[in-house]
Amino acid sequence: MDKVRQIRLAKDAMDRDWADPELDLGAVAAHAGYSRYHFLRAFKEAYGETPGQYLTHRRIERAEEMLRAADLSVTEICHLVGFSSLGTFSARFKARTGLTPSEYRSKNVGRGAALIPGCYAMLWAGGFPPARTARRPAGRTAKSTATLKKRPDPAAAYRDKEQPPDDRRAEP
Repeated sequence: MDKVRQIRLAKDAMDRDWADPELDLGAVAAHAGYSRYHFLRAFKEAYGETPGQYLTHRRIERAEEMLRAADLSVTEICHLVGFSSLGTFSARFKARTGLTPSEYRSKNVGRGAALIPGCYAMLWAGGFPPARTARRPAGRTAKSTATLKKRPDPAAAYRDKEQPPDDRRAEP
């Protein structure tokens, strides 16, 4: 495989996995089949910037889109685009755009499409943490454990004067 194609494969991996905070020089170099430092030199020669600079630019571009279009906090956007530190994100964002993320949002909000509710943006971006599963006692299946959980009293959801609807699951 020629050198340019190998580097392009790694660049494609960065374009695809830009939001992954675990994406580092070693992982990207592995896509190209190079050592970290050889890949760094080859990438800079081919694209004029280091892989880290390229990835940061991609993440900042995505953050700009989210700041304009999504109703999410700056911290949520920071984590969704792959930064693990809000301070680093804000510093890199300001260096690239000349504005802090909050300033950028206040100047550009509403340009383009209507704001997307944060819950939809988080769902689309895969930002919701995985649901915690309760530990099951040995020998129990998911179904049998779920039926052991206490169901809320239906009368508790109604005022004293109102009666809960008939429970059709009761007796046949």
